[in-house]
Amino acid sequence: MTSKRHSLGALLAMGMWVMSQGLHAESKKQAVKSKTLQLLMQPADKKAPPQLVAEFDLDGLKKMPQQSFTTHTPWFKDPMTFTGPLMRDVLASAKLKGKTLSAVALDEYKAKLPFSDAEKFDVILAHSVNGEPMSAKYKLPLFIVYPYDSKKELQTVLYYQRSVWQLKALIVE
Repeated sequence: MTSKRHSLGALLAMGMWVMSQGLHAESKKQAVKSKTLQLLMQPADKKAPPQLVAEFDLDGLKKMPQQSFTTHTPWFKDPMTFTGPLMRDVLASAKLKGKTLSAVALDEYKAKLPFSDAEKFDVILAHSVNGEPMSAKYKLPLFIVYPYDSKKELQTVLYYQRSVWQLKALIVE
């Protein structure tokens, strides 16, 4: 009885290890995929799906001109320095214009923000915080960050709600 129990336990352990390796490989694929930002345009027919206009990987975003600023946020105890391209530069590189942006996170959370925010404020698509690449702790892979300390009006729930982390897509309407 004991040898059957040990054999069954060993078989179960090996099966769990094999499964974990598959899950680990799958999570690596998702991590690579999550480092892509899609820019989409919503057709005038709102029932039609948004059309892909451009796609950036993290290296492509890092090759664009970079901005850094240090600011307080409601998510971190201390001021943090965020680095990334200006949202307006990313949108301009794809020749996109519109009235509204829908920011979509990896978990499908969505926030609407006026397209004019990208023009009016130095909003960045942060890929680094305090000189380090974004991590799960710091909202990877991209985080929409407003320069909150630059204007009192940005220190409100309205703008904090527009600050989507784990950003995967921007849909222009």
